[in-house]
Amino acid sequence: MNILGINSAYHESAAALLIDGKLVCFVEEERINRIKHAKQSRVDNPHVLPEGAIRACLDYAGLKPHDIDYCAYSFAQNGRLQNVDVDTHLVQGGWGSPEGEKLFHARLQEIPARLESLLGHGIEGRFVWVDHHIAHAASAFYCSPFDDALALVVDGIGEFDSITAYNGTKKTLEKIFALPYPHSLGFLWEKICSYLGFSEYDACKLMGLSSYGDPLVFAESFKKLAWIDENTLFKVDNNIARFRSPDCSALEKLFGPARKPGAEITATHKNIAATLQKFTEDVLLILCDRLKKQHKFKHLCLAGGTALNCVANAIMQKHAGFDEIFIQPAANDAGTALGAALHVWCDKFGNSRGFVMNHSLWGPDFDEEAIQKAVAATSFRAEKVADAPERAARMISEGKIVGWFQGRMETGPRALGNRSLLTDPRRSDMREILNRKIKHREDFRPFAPSVIAEKAHDWFEIPARSIASDFMLFAYPTRKGCHEQIPAVVHVDNTSRIQTVSKEVNPRYHALISAFDRITGVPMVLNTSFNDSEPIVMSPADALNTFSRTGIDALFLGDHLILKDN
Repeated sequence: MNILGINSAYHESAAALLIDGKLVCFVEEERINRIKHAKQSRVDNPHVLPEGAIRACLDYAGLKPHDIDYCAYSFAQNGRLQNVDVDTHLVQGGWGSPEGEKLFHARLQEIPARLESLLGHGIEGRFVWVDHHIAHAASAFYCSPFDDALALVVDGIGEFDSITAYNGTKKTLEKIFALPYPHSLGFLWEKICSYLGFSEYDACKLMGLSSYGDPLVFAESFKKLAWIDENTLFKVDNNIARFRSPDCSALEKLFGPARKPGAEITATHKNIAATLQKFTEDVLLILCDRLKKQHKFKHLCLAGGTALNCVANAIMQKHAGFDEIFIQPAANDAGTALGAALHVWCDKFGNSRGFVMNHSLWGPDFDEEAIQKAVAATSFRAEKVADAPERAARMISEGKIVGWFQGRMETGPRALGNRSLLTDPRRSDMREILNRKIKHREDFRPFAPSVIAEKAHDWFEIPARSIASDFMLFAYPTRKGCHEQIPAVVHVDNTSRIQTVSKEVNPRYHALISAFDRITGVPMVLNTSFNDSEPIVMSPADALNTFSRTGIDALFLGDHLILKDN
């Protein structure tokens, strides 16, 4: 049975292909169309399908459109009109307005016909609408190593709920908790991002900024915006938040003037970010505690955009009382493409789960011919090398910034060793160099290390094993005396958002880091995504393009080394 999972309702458009319950290919549309998040989240475009990602999945598997047995779409179109007449503060024709929500609903109805046109054949009786949060939960639980677990979904909004929890048992997910809009952690992060002069997609910036602030400074003021509630979990005053309006005037009365994009970041901004981070951690711990007491869960699966908050994840791992936590790498909306397909396989047909997601390498790869063709289209010359990991490690130890392009593309928003930029974590000036020469981003944002798994405990305080540490989803404190040796990858709070790298999962990347360890005595490299204000590169041509216009010193495309002329 071939099941195609699709997400395009809001953003992070993606496609995933299951064959007999096993994931074969998973591609995010932004990697193909080169537009961050694939498209804007608007009421008039949920029918804009991830056509490139769908074709990439079929091509990788060697399938034709008529080979698809079922198509699963990660949104339940019949639940959306609950949003009409909920908001007082909104933009006419936009989200929450009668006109906007009806247009969104109408566009959703067009999706089956659009898909039929793309595939070239009818799909009547083989198209399945999947509740958005069910798709999130399925994307975490059904590819986890657990037979039973609490599956917790925390994002901005699904059809109407912002947080849901499920009792996952083998082949079923039973909803046991729901918190409806407007009481939304995800939207709180988006709104405060905007208030602080960032984009709504910049939660990672706020998370990094929060470590510089004091969460107590605005704790009392914040309670007027959002507060813990014994009956529901927490509540938001949407007359202040005004989630569906760009108006920040009520927030300004509470916290002071909104920051303009590009303006100085002050102590006030840092303290607001710290308060939001602390509130998020408190809400998640309280909910987990309540549900554990009711259902005696031993394992936790997390999904939704909030599950990418590595600081909160580490707090939960340490204090929530679960034996193990699992988070798959595309926990944001992209992952619902996978979850929708898994829901059809497990819940609709009652099949057993087919795999555990123990790595992130589910995208396309490119053979020798494709690499040579891409290089030939440029003015660069490539040298074929027999010892790419050793050569790259040597260059990194000498202070070079190395593009590392290998094998299949990663799934999720973080590069994990196949589409990465690598450099020396020992250099205290490397963060500034990367931000100025390559990434062109704010100086306060930290960089992360990839560390070989067998030596991670020697350098970081890791409370428990989790596959999700392979996906850069936990921020751990460095051990005493270690942070001075790796200043480029340690944040101001003395933590690092580590990626553990095992020889079994990614032997080539492990070999590179091991070589760097032999040279320097440090079993890790600084790893950041291979991009410059763009989606992570997917193809050799993408990599060469980014290499040509940035300060990257060397590029390894498989076994091909490309250098710049001095």
